[in-house]
Amino acid sequence: MRIITGKFKGRTLTPIQIQGIRPATDRVKSTIFNMLQNRLNLKDADVLDLFAGSGNLGFEALSRGAKQVVFVDDSNEVLDIVEKNAKQLNCLTDCSIIQRDAEAYIEKTYQTFDLIFADPPYAYERTAEIPRLIFERGLLKSNGYLIIEHSKHTKFIESQLYRLEVQKAFGNTRVSFLIHPIDKGDEK
Repeated sequence: MRIITGKFKGRTLTPIQIQGIRPATDRVKSTIFNMLQNRLNLKDADVLDLFAGSGNLGFEALSRGAKQVVFVDDSNEVLDIVEKNAKQLNCLTDCSIIQRDAEAYIEKTYQTFDLIFADPPYAYERTAEIPRLIFERGLLKSNGYLIIEHSKHTKFIESQLYRLEVQKAFGNTRVSFLIHPIDKGDEK
């Protein structure tokens, strides 16, 4: 795993060797950030990396100018690797590392974010609930993006709280970009 571009370009991250954890591949990560490039300015963005794993997506966002990243995972072992990667990149002061279940974090935090990544295990049964939880709590800023990497079998139900802007397929993997609904007065 390596950082694709920005101030940490070419730097490698310590991988996670834990069964059931699959970091975003370079191909998926590259596509996510290429798609974000024309949608969201990452400079000084507040980012949340749920189900953080190695922190691959969050560190890429920091490399591209994000102000801070909150890494959330329920595994202490995983978060030790996130901390190790933050120290290797000399960006620990730009990181908050929180050991908590993702849903518990969503329910308790009042912080808002420009960009939220969620990359739960494919076996996680509540992936389809993540958008509702985040948008109900108002955790995503008005022009922000919620990006979820998930199994092709996960479907997001239409809601007045959010809309699916775009979805990309990579074999069994899907990446969904969710945003706030368009107000009728905003349409041109």
